[in-house]
Amino acid sequence: QVQLVESGGGLVQAGGSLRLSCAASGSGYGNNAMGWHRQAPGRQRELVAAIRDGGSPIYVGSVKGRFTISRDNFKNTVSLEMSNLKPDDTAVYYCAATRANGSNWAWVYWGQGTQVTVSS
Repeated sequence: QVQLVESGGGLVQAGGSLRLSCAASGSGYGNNAMGWHRQAPGRQRELVAAIRDGGSPIYVGSVKGRFTISRDNFKNTVSLEMSNLKPDDTAVYYCAATRANGSNWAWVYWGQGTQVTVSS
């Protein structure tokens, strides 16, 4: 099992920045791929950014160039630095993990989510 706890959400004005953090724990945590997803009201949950252990980060859609995902394997944390935030970035952001030693992007473990609200 893997437990994921997010922190760092909040309210920010358009153009501002926020940093989200996710602390991972549990016997199933090791070289899991980690990712950040988000879900806005009335929309499906979508992948924002992901990173494999020792791999290059990937970004999806409009966040490219504005968001940066990183992981610290000593602290068992994964972070999402968000800059130049836009009202369309408003959503609940979820940290997620695949199974350890997995070769695909199947997201098995999820955090409880943290709200990010960007005002115009």
